[in-house]
Amino acid sequence: MWAPSGLRMATKQQTTREATSELSLDTASLLAQEEHDVSIAGRSPWYLAWRRLRRNYAALVSLVVFLLIVVACFSAPLYAKHVAHTDASTNHLTEQVKVGGTLKDVISPGGTFTDPKTGEVRVRPVNILGPTWWQAHGKFVLGADTNGRDVAVRLLYGGINSLTVGIASAMICVLFAVILALIAGYYGGWADWVITRFFDIVWAFPVILLSIALGSALAINGFHHFGINLEGDSLWIPTLVISYVLIPYVGRPLRGQILSLREKEFVEASISQGASSIRVMFTEILPNIASSAFVFFALIIANNILLEAALSFLGAGIQDPKPSWGKLIADGQTRITTAPWLTLVPGIAIVVTAVSLNIFGDGLRDALDPRSKVRIEH
Repeated sequence: MWAPSGLRMATKQQTTREATSELSLDTASLLAQEEHDVSIAGRSPWYLAWRRLRRNYAALVSLVVFLLIVVACFSAPLYAKHVAHTDASTNHLTEQVKVGGTLKDVISPGGTFTDPKTGEVRVRPVNILGPTWWQAHGKFVLGADTNGRDVAVRLLYGGINSLTVGIASAMICVLFAVILALIAGYYGGWADWVITRFFDIVWAFPVILLSIALGSALAINGFHHFGINLEGDSLWIPTLVISYVLIPYVGRPLRGQILSLREKEFVEASISQGASSIRVMFTEILPNIASSAFVFFALIIANNILLEAALSFLGAGIQDPKPSWGKLIADGQTRITTAPWLTLVPGIAIVVTAVSLNIFGDGLRDALDPRSKVRIEH
């Protein structure tokens, strides 16, 4: 549509200002306006990131939810001792619990019975005590499993193992990915070629299939090489497997950033002043990729918890007698119609934990670098 030249020029200028505002999410002037003229002159990037993060209420609420889950899980020994008066492995097959003033069997025996209408002999399934909430004074709040064990206690202890594997594997993965990316991106040459080929080899395998193969082999034989002795039921087995298979998914994007950063003027200035390669990597380049590393760490914890649950469900993750959320789902899948709480309770725990971490990770990414497009895909 035709418009006078003055109007077209004004419209163009307005469009340019809007585009500039959209592309200037990180400027101090816009942040000062949003902060109601609070002085932010000379503030560090981390302070500005905190300013942005604290306005993201969804991310903060998600962080609180995740921290509550962590606190609840690591309070499992207190809950088991003072509330449930049991532990994660004790069977209560022959015990009774008072629920609403009535004694109920934890496990009611099954057997056979004759159908009075058809005369056919049928099998009566074993009846499992369902969730009692607080009617049984803290016992079997979420019901019992097929072995008469308290599901709530096993859920909390399983959360300890799942969270430990998820957080520890994320730390190891990000640490090695950062080191390899720094070496490959800064030095280049044969070091870059070797590390990139390692990334490509691991990248070529589907994550879940490679994890199952490694987890199954190590769960049977353990790891006894290079002076390291790990039994098959050690938590280090799934932790190291998960951290290993995900290193390329963190290392490749970081390597790309480092390839760009090493050509910047501040790196060249540091080299011209006689700084060593180690000093340049850890004092000039590393601080500039720290925000991406933190975002990857937050996002990959949720990914690792889901992967651990999948491996444990398939028998290639955490091994008996240690509980985990994935193993709880696997144990209850055969009773999904008669005792759905056996799978629903750990399933809900996994979903809430993963969603809260993903929302917080997205908020952290937006706070540290509003223009970044960090994603973990495989």
